[in-house]
Amino acid sequence: MTKLRTDTQLHDYLDEEFAWRLKELANLRVAMRRVDDIAEKSVVRATVCLAYAHWEGFVKRAASAYVEFVASQRLKYNELASCFVVFGAKMHLHSLVESRKASTRISAVDFFRYEMQNRARLSLPNLIDTESNLSSSVFDNIIVAIGIDRAPFEMRYHQIDEELLRRRNKIAHGEYLDLDPEPCRELTNDIIALLRQFKDSIENAVITKRYLVSQS
Repeated sequence: MTKLRTDTQLHDYLDEEFAWRLKELANLRVAMRRVDDIAEKSVVRATVCLAYAHWEGFVKRAASAYVEFVASQRLKYNELASCFVVFGAKMHLHSLVESRKASTRISAVDFFRYEMQNRARLSLPNLIDTESNLSSSVFDNIIVAIGIDRAPFEMRYHQIDEELLRRRNKIAHGEYLDLDPEPCRELTNDIIALLRQFKDSIENAVITKRYLVSQS
């Protein structure tokens, strides 16, 4: 991923990630209308799998890009919203809970007492985990982790789990599903809307500086 240091760089990255996914999903909607009856059911099942792939792929890449942008702002821990402090303090939190060594626990406490005035160093590799199964609960955890408002998405949680994830899992595991094309086209439209909403939410968080402690 290219370094994302400015609002414009992040915006351009999200635009590119969204645009090619939008094009592919739009092409699939058209394909469902044009194929013959024999091929239609296969295209419908393939569309469900690809809709899920774009759902998981975009959420992971967009959320990771946002955290990288925040990490590039050279802010101090005490300037960041708590959700971003966690990304820099995970190791210390783990040590505080899991370690049996008193010296390690003391070192972890010292981090929280004395390092908050220092520049934040966020642990970026494998930062956003979709668990290869982006259910509504996993997605909810991700948006809380990056400080995004969950309200615009909650009404779609049942649809994510039942119409997208459950069907994708059945198809991916070799089960036969006889799906109607029209509901599938509607699902594709809804996934595009979800991706656009997620993109807009991240861009709004950047504009309003929601990643700062004073704005969270």
